[in-house]
Amino acid sequence: MIIYRARVYDTPVDPFDGGEIRGDADAGIAVDGGAIVARDAFAAVRDRWPEADVVDLRDGVLIPGMIDTHVHFPQIRAIGHLGRPLLEWLDHCALPEEVRLGDPEYAAEIAAEFVRGLVSSGTTSALVFGSHFASAVDALFEEGERVGMRITSGLVTSDRILPEPLLTTPDRSRAEAAALIERWHGTGRARYAITPRFAFSASAELLASDASLRELADDLWFTSHVNENAAEIAGVAEMFPDARDYLDCYDRAGLLGRRSILAHNVAPTDAELARLGELGAGVAHCPTSNSALASGFFPLRRHLEHGVRVALGSDVGAGNGFSLFKEGAQAYFMQQLAPTGGLPLAAAHLLHLATSAGADALGLSDRVGVLSEGMRFDAVWVRPADGEPLDVGLRHAQSDDDAVAKLFALGTPADVARVWIDGELVTSRR
Repeated sequence: MIIYRARVYDTPVDPFDGGEIRGDADAGIAVDGGAIVARDAFAAVRDRWPEADVVDLRDGVLIPGMIDTHVHFPQIRAIGHLGRPLLEWLDHCALPEEVRLGDPEYAAEIAAEFVRGLVSSGTTSALVFGSHFASAVDALFEEGERVGMRITSGLVTSDRILPEPLLTTPDRSRAEAAALIERWHGTGRARYAITPRFAFSASAELLASDASLRELADDLWFTSHVNENAAEIAGVAEMFPDARDYLDCYDRAGLLGRRSILAHNVAPTDAELARLGELGAGVAHCPTSNSALASGFFPLRRHLEHGVRVALGSDVGAGNGFSLFKEGAQAYFMQQLAPTGGLPLAAAHLLHLATSAGADALGLSDRVGVLSEGMRFDAVWVRPADGEPLDVGLRHAQSDDDAVAKLFALGTPADVARVWIDGELVTSRR
């Protein structure tokens, strides 16, 4: 039994539905075997367990582990190539790097860098866009298991457009994916996600083969890209002339459902949004990537009006790092600047999008996303160095909302002092 004494912030009630930040200036969170067994005023929790060890975290703030719903494993070394639209960026920056993961030793090296990058930024759960190489996906799951991360990922499939080393066939991809599912799906904290790269590079036959994997397990996840870029959308329309829209390419294959998360969706039709809402599917909003690639303004208000669940994704290669603090801040900026229909965001919305919204989208809200009794202790202690801007901001915050706003406006991975997953300390700077 350990009692964590801390200033704690989370969002147990969706702020888009009237919820607010739950802030406790001096909370006691009792953790036993990775589970939160009590949360109350510190004095009350201490009275219940007077002999328990106490970890005093009051000189920082404690928030739930952050949850990234779209992040590319092979792209950590592709970060920072600015100034290109999506398809040109893929050809010149991302895809050449992704080809290199065909080397198992290189893939293992990248996997270690990738998982470390996530955890050190405060991300404890992630829907990871995997690799086109089964051996590299193995390396990712192995590293995730070693560190203890909650990773949902899978083999990326394409059979056209991309460089030849990244292409597969329906039969080959199904066999490779089946072996990965057998080894990893439901093992520890790992889950498998069916992952065609996007309809632009996946034929109807390949999408159908991907969908057939559900015969092996009925609780597999599905993720891909949709409606990110005008040229991509036009290309998909040419390749799938019978489809109603981009989303319909996946829908016709039988890929969509409650366990589906589509990335970007910058330019959806109302029909697509209505279908996503009907299915209970989620969308990963990747604001820094959308900005860097000039993809456009994410229509957050329209998604919510259609009942589509939205959470944050870092995307990584086309963005500028793993931190969901900067994704939240960029989401705020983009909604402020949207020429029409922007949805003003408050601090509570940003914390929700980075934590509890991701847990809901990934089917983890019974375990993580908030720091409540009965949940697992996935948590991030933010403790900036003395005198740093975030340290000054937190010490002089005028309210809970003000403190959380400063986390997103000023927070960086360097301010993430400790991270726990399931009660285990997985990284510590201070």
